[in-house]
Amino acid sequence: MSTAAELGYRVVDNWERLPEGTSHKDVPDVAVDSRDRVYVLTRMDAQVLVYDRDGTFLGSWGEGSFSDRPHGITIGPDDTVYIVDEGRHAVEAYTTEGRRIAVIGPSGSASDTGADAEIPDIFDKIGSIQRPAGPYNKPTKLAVAPNGDFYVTDGYGNARVHHFDAEGRLLSSWGEPGSGPGQFHLPHSVVVADDGRVLVADRENDRIQLFSAAGDYLEEWNDFHRVAGLFIRDQMLYVAELAWRSGYRTWRNGAVSSPLCGRVSVLDLRGNFLVRLDDSDLSAVAGFTAPHGLCADSRGDIYVAEVTWTDGGKSGLYAASHSLLKLTRTD
Repeated sequence: MSTAAELGYRVVDNWERLPEGTSHKDVPDVAVDSRDRVYVLTRMDAQVLVYDRDGTFLGSWGEGSFSDRPHGITIGPDDTVYIVDEGRHAVEAYTTEGRRIAVIGPSGSASDTGADAEIPDIFDKIGSIQRPAGPYNKPTKLAVAPNGDFYVTDGYGNARVHHFDAEGRLLSSWGEPGSGPGQFHLPHSVVVADDGRVLVADRENDRIQLFSAAGDYLEEWNDFHRVAGLFIRDQMLYVAELAWRSGYRTWRNGAVSSPLCGRVSVLDLRGNFLVRLDDSDLSAVAGFTAPHGLCADSRGDIYVAEVTWTDGGKSGLYAASHSLLKLTRTD
């Protein structure tokens, strides 16, 4: 197992070579397949952009198939690509070439949680959720378990995790609005360890909650802020943390008076930190703005997806910058 002193990363400058005429303001998530090809999920002009590991553009797919707010992309061990589309309340499976092959759970309409989707403020929007419900109301991410089952976090308009078998049949759901054990304020990402533990990014509660495969609460890890993205590879947990900015409101600590920058953390699966990267570890040009999703390839390089435009670019909080970074291992 690596230690903090042994782990090192540097930014690969200008890694992504976008084709002429293509751009993206937000990248909510990113994934890699068994050949280390990189699948970049974009918003606004929503699609999937595919690159070789050196940043060479290989193609794109999904144009016109998604809402303007797709949220999560996961690639299973057989290279099936799963897209979680928050805007369409849908979870779908695709081939690596972009052919849709399955729909997991219901699709197209929001379940009845009482949430008011028109509220612009994220704190108040989450607070409007009156009750948990079935799939889906603005789902966020899918994970594939070692036995082939699926877990889906749900999400901006709900407060649940849904467990499906490998055939897509709903087995159970758990969670409700709140900050107690097994409760959620925005379950935002999910991964499953080899031992069957289900790790859930409870974003607006600043924590990762751990459950058994059946949804029994085990414990929580708290030394985080706004946990947005989770990824497991080679017994290491990669975590993307969004910034807390002055004026924001938190469910556990009240108003934010001292801002906290976005960062990426790497842990072992016992919860021990191996390394934490924030703006002080990266160049001023390539510092994190809004880490939202991430993954790692077979060599341990990290790809970080950022929702730069939504987080602050559109409001003028900061100049729009990169929305995708590659961090390569240096140790």
